[in-house]
Amino acid sequence: MFAPQLFQNKIALVTGGGSGIGKAIACQLLQYGATVYIAGRKIEKLSAAQTELSQYGLCYTLCLDIRQPEMLTEAAQTIKTQSGRLDILVNNAGGQFPAAAETISTNGWNAVINTNLNGTFYATREMANTFFIPQKSGAIVNIIANMFRGFPGMAHTGAARAGVDNLTKTLAVEWSRFNVRINAVAPGIIFSSGLENYPPELLQNIESKIPLKRLGTMDEVAQLSLFLASDMATFITGETVYIDGGQRLWGDVWEM
Repeated sequence: MFAPQLFQNKIALVTGGGSGIGKAIACQLLQYGATVYIAGRKIEKLSAAQTELSQYGLCYTLCLDIRQPEMLTEAAQTIKTQSGRLDILVNNAGGQFPAAAETISTNGWNAVINTNLNGTFYATREMANTFFIPQKSGAIVNIIANMFRGFPGMAHTGAARAGVDNLTKTLAVEWSRFNVRINAVAPGIIFSSGLENYPPELLQNIESKIPLKRLGTMDEVAQLSLFLASDMATFITGETVYIDGGQRLWGDVWEM
């Protein structure tokens, strides 16, 4: 689909890049010529991913928690020292769990909001102030979720991802004067390691709720993310693109 060296000489950071969708995005960025930093909290997972990804190109690891701004500051300085610049940020790190709203504890709510919303903002702010704004260039892709009609069964992440959706629109306008583009990708049900966090009964016959009658793939999400980060999308900013097989327009995912 893309030219072989589409991201040649580009430096990219993918949070949550050690597994799942983040790893798939990192893999494709590497295959198309980028130098990629993958960030995550677990060094063992990052090291294993780096070993696998390094066959495609130059891949570095950053062990950090996006909920800790000071760790992001250190990571930005590491990237600056090693690579001199950053061209692409993919905010993929996040996490959630299925639960009825009335059963979500205060700690559970705060954990999801702090990771999915606050952590995304902290990472975006740090990389923008260190790289994108001074450079007057940069592309940011936020991986959120299909919360088109709300997110029953996951009120915490629905609220957080809706916040990132609005943040995407807001920053696209505020930072346009710096030539910084920011868009979001909203996956539906994707066949990835993230599904391991859901009870099997919740996923039973889930394909029947999707008009295309199948789950999405990590590579499909990665391809869309690469397009939005590339020079092919230089007049696209502030958009949220859903990749869900049409599910947001028709089916209810969970039985209430």
